[in-house]
Parts: sequence; structure tokens; C-alpha cells
Amino acid sequence: MDPVRNPYAPGAGQRPPELTGRDRELRQFEVVLERVAHGRPERSMILTGLRGVGKTVLLNTFRSMAIQRLWGTGKIEARPDQSIRRPVASALHMAVRELAPRHRAPDRIEGFLGVLKAFAQAETEPVKGKAAPRRWNPGIDVPAARGRADSGDLEIDLTELFVDAASVATDLGVGIALFVDEMQDIPADDVSALCAACHELSQSGGPLIVVGAGLPHLPAVLSASKSYSERLFRYARIDRLDRSAADLALLAPAEREGVTFTPDALDALYQAADGYPYFVQAYGKVAWDIAPESPISADDIKVAAPEAEGELAVGFFGSRYERATPAERDYMRAMASLGDDPVPTSTVAEELGRKPSSLSPARDGLIKKGLIYSAERGLVAFTVPHFGHFLRSQPV
Repeated sequence: MDPVRNPYAPGAGQRPPELTGRDRELRQFEVVLERVAHGRPERSMILTGLRGVGKTVLLNTFRSMAIQRLWGTGKIEARPDQSIRRPVASALHMAVRELAPRHRAPDRIEGFLGVLKAFAQAETEPVKGKAAPRRWNPGIDVPAARGRADSGDLEIDLTELFVDAASVATDLGVGIALFVDEMQDIPADDVSALCAACHELSQSGGPLIVVGAGLPHLPAVLSASKSYSERLFRYARIDRLDRSAADLALLAPAEREGVTFTPDALDALYQAADGYPYFVQAYGKVAWDIAPESPISADDIKVAAPEAEGELAVGFFGSRYERATPAERDYMRAMASLGDDPVPTSTVAEELGRKPSSLSPARDGLIKKGLIYSAERGLVAFTVPHFGHFLRSQPV
């Protein structure tokens, strides 16, 4: 088997050669795009799921769909303890640049860019060792507007910015889509501001939507910031692929290269990957490289599986485990010893022989690092599928 022709692509956010099992979500977003473009009310969209299920891939696919319809688009990746003001300013700058060549009134574009520059500069950044703040220059070559989106209150400013951006899109009969990855990492006050801005747009019918992706507890994060967020967004839970979709993800790209799998090989691969898209690509890639010829057989999978697991142990699981402190690793190992389902924090404390309150720093640190999440009050679970199995296989 020629490794150069290997079609599989295990990578962070990398689109697989065959996007399968996501037809429902693609149809839902198609409806969102069409309704917004026709001036009909529609909610923004939120994708949630564990790591490795393809949320970022789907988010990027949605963006491509919007671009094909001549929408303006921008994307940000949220980071803990970082305000979204600057990333949002950069993303909307990109979106409006996509629309500008088709707009017949350059002064409208310049007017919005002035508001955008004012919005970006409303946040000041202290310079180390100096009392005076340094204003951020977003690289927009127009004077900053005054009195619009520049109050310094993110909720007020973001609402005014979104309304003005939507107005520019309305001129062209299209929309603007802001894509937000790792949305659960947006600081609490910024989440509240973002929800408020989306709420205003939903009432005014402006053609601007926010499409977010994040871990399973993202709906709870949004609900904690604004009670109406449950009605503000359309939520889509992204999970593992069913058997037919997982098989198609392997077979379709292989058959384009004149290669196929035996039924027993597909059985073995589904059992190993458990339907998780990242694992499907990882096992498929190693199986291709190991197999001497087509069809790829169950015996080839037996040889390939340990190598694929070794690569996952280093790159997918190990890299995350290494980010944890010793106390956080003890917490995760205790979780893993209790099984793969969400576990009560009190039970983890019992397993470690500690008081639950004494373990709060470790638990909070793991949540902040995106290694575990609070499935519901008093319960914690791993954000990475099969992470418990990985930890149980490691020497203490």
C-alpha cells in the first residue's frame, strides 16, 4: 500500500476526506442561512460535544457554506481569561472586507469601519512598568467613530457593533456569520455580553448570526450568563458516528484509491474507534500503512491497532495528560478508576480519601484546562473519549 496515497487525515480540526454522519446538522444550517437571508427570524446555532467528534470540522464546513452564499464571515477561537473584544473586532473586520467590494456605497463601509475601530480601541491594555495604558491599533485605515460602540462596556458596545454590521449586510441582501470555537472558554462577563448582543439581533431581525462550538457543558455556561439563552440558540449535540457512517468514512476515500476493506476489518475498526471521527481517521491511517495489499483485512487491523493506540497515547491522550499538575493527575486517575461515565465529585473525594472541598483547586484546574467538565451539578466527566481507558492502562 502506497503511504503517499493514504487518504486518511487525523488532525485537529482537519476535514476528513469524507464528511459522514452530519447530514442533519448540515440541513439545519442550510435552513438557518436561507431564513436569515430572506429576512426571517432565526436563532444562532451552537454545536456541543466531546473532543474528537468533529465540532471544529463542522464549524469550518458551515463557514464554507456561508461563503458560498456570499456572506461575510469571520472566525475566532476563544481563550480563557482573554476578552473577546479584539478577536471579534478582527473577525468582523474580515467579514466586512469580504462584503466591501460588492457594496455600492463606500461611505457606508467606511462608516462601519470607523465604528469597528472605535470598538476595538475601547479596550485598553496596560503596558508593563507604565501607568499609562496603550491603545490597540486594529490596522483600520479610517478615523475611529465617536459615540458608537466605544463606551468600554462590552455589552453595550457589542450590541451596537452587531447592529451596525447587520445593517451593512442588509444593504447587500446577505448575512454575516461569526464563528466561535472553544466557546466555553469565553470569560463569564463576555458570554453575557455576547448573549445580550444576539438577543438584540433576534428582536430586530438583523442578518447576523453567531455559530459556536464547545464542550458538552457549553449550554450550562450560556444559561448561567443569561436565562433566555436557552431560547436564544439552536443547540446541536455532536456525538460519535453510527456504524454505517463510520464505515462510509473509511470506505469512500479508500475506494477512490482503488482500495477496500473486508467486512471483518470494518468490524474490528468500528470496535477500536468506537465511532469517534478522530479515532476513525487515526486507525484508518495506520491500517492503510500497515496493510500489504487490498483488501485490508482483520489481520491487518490486529497489527495496526497497537501502533495506532501508541500514537494516540502520545499525541491525543498523552499531550493532554502532561498539561496536568500532579494533584490534577491524581484526580483524573481517581475518576478513571470509577469508570467511564460521569462520576460524583463526592465519590472522587472518597476514592482519594480527601474532603471534597480540598479537591476543588484540582477540579477547577482541570475544568479550566478543558480536561474535564461538569456534566451537571456535582458530576464530572472527561472531555476526551476513552481518556479513562488510557489512564487505567498507564503505570501509577
